[in-house]
Amino acid sequence: MKKPLIILAGPTAVGKTETSIGLAKAVSGEIISADSMQVYRHMDIGSAKIKPEEMQGINHYLIDELEPEEEFNVVLFQTLAKKYMEEIYAKGKIPILVGGTGFYIQSVLYDIDFTNTDADNSYRMELEQLAKEKGPLVLHEMLRKVDEKSAEEIHANNKKRVIRALEYYKQTGKPISEHNEEERAKKSPYNFAYFVLNDERATVYDRINKRVDIMFAEGLISEVEQLMSRGCKREMVSMQGLGYKEVIDYLEGKYTLEETREMIQKETRHFAKRQLTWFRREEDVIWINKNELEHSNEKILQYMTECLQDRKII
Repeated sequence: MKKPLIILAGPTAVGKTETSIGLAKAVSGEIISADSMQVYRHMDIGSAKIKPEEMQGINHYLIDELEPEEEFNVVLFQTLAKKYMEEIYAKGKIPILVGGTGFYIQSVLYDIDFTNTDADNSYRMELEQLAKEKGPLVLHEMLRKVDEKSAEEIHANNKKRVIRALEYYKQTGKPISEHNEEERAKKSPYNFAYFVLNDERATVYDRINKRVDIMFAEGLISEVEQLMSRGCKREMVSMQGLGYKEVIDYLEGKYTLEETREMIQKETRHFAKRQLTWFRREEDVIWINKNELEHSNEKILQYMTECLQDRKII
């Protein structure tokens, strides 16, 4: 018997948090965050981290797990997520992976094998130096020459993933996109339901703009100042998060406050678009369009519960 697994994904600001709490209550589940930023302590505002009172007594994992100086990546995510899933199963509950980082979700869902790709630190450092001297676009062009599919999928500013793809090609001689497709073709070891929550584009974009306004009102600038005062630098994985690197530019005098706000809103809208592109490519996904269910959380949960019953997950 395959163990049950529920996934709730979707673009940023679509309303996953509220839906996930209702779902966890309905199915006796516990939540594992599939978010590359909420894992960091002291980074609450810019990551739109769920507040303790919003958890409504539901256990959450991979929130406030690491210090900003530590590096978080897909391999560590997969290791920790699997560990917490076993803890949740041991309680007789169902793990619910919630977040918008598609590759993290995929790594667990298909149990992607990362063991053959130990990091070649010397090559990585060489690439990082090149990016520092000539900018990330140079690396992206290098990737395009050896793995066009990955270059299309990975944004040029996502330096970490571009370097990872170049590393993989150097180590194995084959594109990482090919490897990912092979891994994706594997059958999942879980009895799963993969929900993607979505809404009309204008509604999602409006929510994003408002959320960024709230972040500024809640003190995003001072949050970044505090991180920098403890020694956090732009190059750190944690500080590459949306909102953080833009505020660093503001603090360094490169942009006005209003320009910074608009830039974060624009970059977040672009990010939401890329997230949806990723989820559309995934197989066996159950799309939940909020507008078709009258934006009613009750109707959304009813529909999800029926899907889970059909798949004999609950």
